[in-house]
Amino acid sequence: MAEFDLVIRGGTVVTASDITRCDVGIRDGRVAALAETLTDGAKVIDAAGLYVLPGGIDSHVHLDQPTGDGTRMADDFETGTRAAAAGGNTTVLPFALQIKGNSLRQDVLDYHRKAAGKCFVDHSFHMIISDPTPAVLGQELPALVKDGYTSFKVFMTYDGLKLNDRELLEVFAVARREGALVMVHAENYDAIKFFTERLEQAGRTTPNHHATSRPAPVEREATHRAISFAELVDVPIMVVHVSSRDAMEQIRWARQRGLKIYGETCPQYLVLTAKDLDGLNMEGAKYVCSPPPRDEASQVACWEGLLDGTFQVYSSDHAPYFFEHGELGKTNSRARTAFRWVPNGLPGVETRLPILFSEGVSKGRMEITRFVELTATNHAKLYGLYPRKGTIAVGSDADIVLWDPARSETITQAGLHHGCDYTPYEGFRCTGWPVLTLVRGRVVAENGTVTGDPGYGTYLKRGLSPYARPRGIHPGGFAPEPTSPFGSG
Repeated sequence: MAEFDLVIRGGTVVTASDITRCDVGIRDGRVAALAETLTDGAKVIDAAGLYVLPGGIDSHVHLDQPTGDGTRMADDFETGTRAAAAGGNTTVLPFALQIKGNSLRQDVLDYHRKAAGKCFVDHSFHMIISDPTPAVLGQELPALVKDGYTSFKVFMTYDGLKLNDRELLEVFAVARREGALVMVHAENYDAIKFFTERLEQAGRTTPNHHATSRPAPVEREATHRAISFAELVDVPIMVVHVSSRDAMEQIRWARQRGLKIYGETCPQYLVLTAKDLDGLNMEGAKYVCSPPPRDEASQVACWEGLLDGTFQVYSSDHAPYFFEHGELGKTNSRARTAFRWVPNGLPGVETRLPILFSEGVSKGRMEITRFVELTATNHAKLYGLYPRKGTIAVGSDADIVLWDPARSETITQAGLHHGCDYTPYEGFRCTGWPVLTLVRGRVVAENGTVTGDPGYGTYLKRGLSPYARPRGIHPGGFAPEPTSPFGSG
């Protein structure tokens, strides 16, 4: 009987800290050995000339999420995780949205039902808190954090989702007491509404004016306000999908004050600009997301943030909507009357890794160890999955992607695996491509074909993140930090 179920031989193993030419032995779905030469494998994969990387973790994806406006997301858990696997991802963290008036726990259970039997890769859930009632804050949210849902998101904009300042403070206080990490969508709701109404009054209703309605100061103000509330309560927060230098400067300012403020950016802010929204015949609707892509100077700033540590993670913010699908798509009848009705979001879970590798590693902007850190390791550490996920180490899950640094591919809708009917990155040329994806030692995608089975992906109960610990005991009477931040994962 062979010592290992699988041996990956002859590749270059890369983690967030090391680059090593060695073989990887896998047993019972976990990494069992790393050695110069391993020969006793029931199966062998030749990885000569390839990088052996930890599988990507995309910690910001939206799947099968209700919209409230009659549209429908283009990806459920089957198509979304299928695309994730093809793109070199082995874990995704979608959101479980609380619908106003609903029980938070019941909505979380509904997402489990949506995901059951459909996932090609492993998954866990962040919560979205839209209705922080006394019952949610006092009972449901603390209990769910203890049950392994150790992160949640709040919105400062969008009808039906935004929290007012008092509600944000109340939610932050619960996060501090329970040791959860709060993700914040930072845009000023009233400013956006003000600009939107002025633009509509002036007849400026085409998709490109979506970007006009949400200028960088809208993001900057909300980021500063979220940071100020985090300072008042003494709780770490993650500012998600940062698009501009304005917001980045607020994060840097907070860090200089010793605050635990983390940041995330996404591919749309690295390779798209507001000019992409100018397309004729509603083509610009393909690029409508919030915050919007900005200008080339903002692209430069976001690259700086990836390299200098302003951003800890790089996620897709995969929020897929059909472009042309009757009343369900971005070109529905209401959307044709005004940009405010265009569904906000872009597909990107499958293209996230190739874009960053090509533009970052292949073009010499970043070291491959930083690529691993931004796309896998830091996600696992921040969201309570490390070291089970996010690295290649003895005892870790054998979540591995083999990467061909020389392979050149062009992103096309025809070559993707999501449920969406378009990609905003059509025609984008990439150097470097994932050629094989393993989840817990099993091949789920190879050379552009998804070979795994829906339902193989498992739910991950997460531990508390050490990065979510406050700085100390707050003089205002908030509870002290948790004594055991690591949890069972």
